[in-house]
Amino acid sequence: MSTVYRLKASELDRNFLEKIKAIFGDKEIEIIVTEFDETAYLLKSESNKNRLLKAVENVKDGQNLVEVNLQDLE
Repeated sequence: MSTVYRLKASELDRNFLEKIKAIFGDKEIEIIVTEFDETAYLLKSESNKNRLLKAVENVKDGQNLVEVNLQDLE
């Protein structure tokens, strides 16, 4: 069985460990800690990568921008 938990290091606490113990009981488990790179994840899909790079290009060129007046959101 394989389970992936994605959380912030600050969210690790005794309660989380107790849940892991409850799920796996006395079985031997392996814990691998990897820093999650959101940029790499977002660029993983070719279509998403192209869309994001085009958006960056639009911002640099000042094109296709949407301006929002924050007072209108109240």
